[in-house]
Amino acid sequence: QVQLVESGGGLVQAGGSLRLSCAASGSTTSLEVVGWYRQAPGNKRETVAQFTSSTTTNYSDSVKGRFTISRDNAKNTVYLQMSGLKPEDTAVYYCNTPLRVLRNYWGQGTQVTVFS
Repeated sequence: QVQLVESGGGLVQAGGSLRLSCAASGSTTSLEVVGWYRQAPGNKRETVAQFTSSTTTNYSDSVKGRFTISRDNAKNTVYLQMSGLKPEDTAVYYCNTPLRVLRNYWGQGTQVTVFS
């Protein structure tokens, strides 16, 4: 079973950038399909960006053109480069795989706060 640890969040001014990291350990062969999710206070968790295969990506309309998901297979790490940040991007960000989502397994996440 894969374990995932998110990092890289912080406090940033609107228009700024952050890069989130998701370090995987354990059964990393299941990391081909992996995504970034976020949850703001009072809101449901939403999908932000995904690898739907080893090379195919998908983004929510709210972040398309501003966020980029990538990975370094040698480091078993998935990244989320976020630019043009907006206050509405403020949330706890999580990475996860479909199987873990199905089982409702979530990590601690990393807090992103964007101020104007």
